[in-house]
Amino acid sequence: MTAGEPRVHVLHENAEWLDPFRRALDAEGVPFEEWDLVEGAIDLASEPPAGVFWSRISASSHTRGHRHSKDYARAVLSWLEAHGRRTVNGRRVLELEVSKVAQLAALRAAGIDVPRTVAVVGAGGVIAAAAGFPAPFVIKHNQGGKGLSVQRIDDHADLPAALAAAEPPVDGITLVQEYVRPAQPFITRVEIVGGELVYAITADTEHGGFQLCPADACAVDPVTGAFLVPPGATSAPVAGQSLFALRESRPGEGFAHPIVADYLAFTRAHGIEVAGIEFIETADGRVVTYDVNTNTNYNADVEAVAPRSAPRALARYLGGLLSS
Repeated sequence: MTAGEPRVHVLHENAEWLDPFRRALDAEGVPFEEWDLVEGAIDLASEPPAGVFWSRISASSHTRGHRHSKDYARAVLSWLEAHGRRTVNGRRVLELEVSKVAQLAALRAAGIDVPRTVAVVGAGGVIAAAAGFPAPFVIKHNQGGKGLSVQRIDDHADLPAALAAAEPPVDGITLVQEYVRPAQPFITRVEIVGGELVYAITADTEHGGFQLCPADACAVDPVTGAFLVPPGATSAPVAGQSLFALRESRPGEGFAHPIVADYLAFTRAHGIEVAGIEFIETADGRVVTYDVNTNTNYNADVEAVAPRSAPRALARYLGGLLSS
């Protein structure tokens, strides 16, 4: 953590996700420095450096062995904000990122439809809570990431074995959730930067299952380099065929949908400046929002055809804050 000329400070715990942003910040001429929050120290009596601090701490950090990065980020962001530093997706937003309960409660309070969900602390109550849901239903961790903890349970009799085989949730909270059946085999993700819609994408649930992280690094095993078959996929991914596509209401006209205005109001209300928010259009006519990603990643295939670049839009936004 260094002093010097004001710059954008990128707080993260996963360097593999940063390449598109490094290129965009360089292209826009925005000076930046990376802060890896896997380990480190802060002197609470010291003055933070000048600049803008952009948090990219993820709810999935513990799945990469970075169990304490979320708590370290809380400490760093508290220190920065106590000194009046400008944070983007700061301390308050981090709490939404790392808790699906917090996300769903906030979305519901804003009048946005979400899946019926019961949050259970400890393993013992999951089976009892699930008895109130018709099969199929879903179980997932409150602190998830990349869909790795999500399981569809087609028969209540299968639940004990599924729980026994699963990793315990890092915060002890398991969600039991209604299974939301899509009208078509995709979800939609709305990308927002600085209070504006950048674009929307679709993600193929038939081949992508529950693991719909758009970053290229999410598609391969980090150890073997093998192409992953995502959990919940009903068909194996096809080599060379992207799970993600630009969604436009009409070609060249962007994505026009009433939910966008709701999301823009929601992000303003909660101080979320960068987000990818996901929803499902259901077989019974609902529009159900189920995830708010505040450390959003962008897909290279979508970027190649999108009318504007999301990383470049973000770099320009951060640069504007830096110069203001």
